[in-house]
Amino acid sequence: MQRFLIAIGLLILIVGIAWPVVSRLGLGRLPGDIVIHRGGTTIYFPLTTCLIISVVLSLVIWVINR
Repeated sequence: MQRFLIAIGLLILIVGIAWPVVSRLGLGRLPGDIVIHRGGTTIYFPLTTCLIISVVLSLVIWVINR
């Protein structure tokens, strides 16, 4: 359990450090990402972004386990 928590913490740290670089790639503004603006509320569903991230992570895990 300790190793798992440390790994999760390191993953969050890496994502936090890499966020400025990743935001420049255009993820989150792809066709298929749904943004709804109503009054002072914004609802965001990053469907396409989640699919792309899922495919990339699946390929990386598949290569590592191979």
